[in-house]
Amino acid sequence: SVDGTLNGFPFQTALQPNGEGGHWMKVTQSLAAQANVSPGDDLELEITLCEVEPEPEIPDDLQNALDSHPESQHAWHKTTAIARRDWIHWITSGKKAETRIKRIETAMDMMANGKKRPCCFDRSGQYSNTLKCPIAADE
Repeated sequence: SVDGTLNGFPFQTALQPNGEGGHWMKVTQSLAAQANVSPGDDLELEITLCEVEPEPEIPDDLQNALDSHPESQHAWHKTTAIARRDWIHWITSGKKAETRIKRIETAMDMMANGKKRPCCFDRSGQYSNTLKCPIAADE
């Protein structure tokens, strides 16, 4: 996670692995509007590592599951913010709604049984396209 400024506008975000040992940064529409930048613009970007890892935003369906599973919720709060972000990414990266539902159920069981991170999660992006930098279409 990084703190930074984009054309002088302050922001905080998590860089994503590119699958080749580096990272990329998603500029959301909201950030682009606030920093007054458009695709193709020259801009000024400054970033530094966050001193304190920010808490990830918890999707409503995951929060509802945690609220219904006290053992899992306890384990959730004992993990790091980075581990919580990994859980969220693993849960939300499924392509089908059924996959997401199943992953939430699995996560509740795994956390209740002491797992601190999802299994088989490729944080580097090297083996999964879900974390790789999107490539802009030619205009």
